[in-house]
Amino acid sequence: MDDALKELGEYVASALTDEVTSTDVAHHELMVYATASGIQKVASFLKDDPACQFKVLIDICGVDYPERGRRFDVVYNLLSLTHNQRIRVKVQADESTPVPSICSVYSAAGWFEREVWDMYGVMFSDHPDLRRILTDYGFEGHPLRKDFPLTGFVEVRYDEDEKRVVYEPVKLTQEFRRFDFLSPWEGTDYVLPGDEKSEPAEGN
Repeated sequence: MDDALKELGEYVASALTDEVTSTDVAHHELMVYATASGIQKVASFLKDDPACQFKVLIDICGVDYPERGRRFDVVYNLLSLTHNQRIRVKVQADESTPVPSICSVYSAAGWFEREVWDMYGVMFSDHPDLRRILTDYGFEGHPLRKDFPLTGFVEVRYDEDEKRVVYEPVKLTQEFRRFDFLSPWEGTDYVLPGDEKSEPAEGN
């Protein structure tokens, strides 16, 4: 199985010398590393070439490596029902340079690319409708970036007076975030909320 994938990787690399930088077989799947500018040509070749026939786009997802100059990987997962094979194509991207959309090759890419934009902030040029798909219209930031705060920037609640949903800055109740690391078996040196109401037992 892996030998057949290696042969397919060599075939793809030889046909797309300017667009494919390297290939590899990992976890019994072929990995193709391509340039972002050449992704449309790579996708068209993998879909239409008789030796490939990867006609099903399973997913497009992102990966964030903040320490890199081009911090994002855009990962395309493809399936060939004809040859019963899977392939994974990776391109690198940054925050400001758009990756060409492959909507013209795979119509299913429309929503997948919107999700990558929403979660990571990777832009796709020539996308017919690049807007948020999982978060709200007024959402700030991109939640799957490694530098996105765990608490977010705003919190949402329904305001009974205004009869609508309102956004407010996140407010953390610090009392619930302080830890003294005292053992519950040995007892604490302070009174827990509610314990002041109990009467101490005789002899204590």
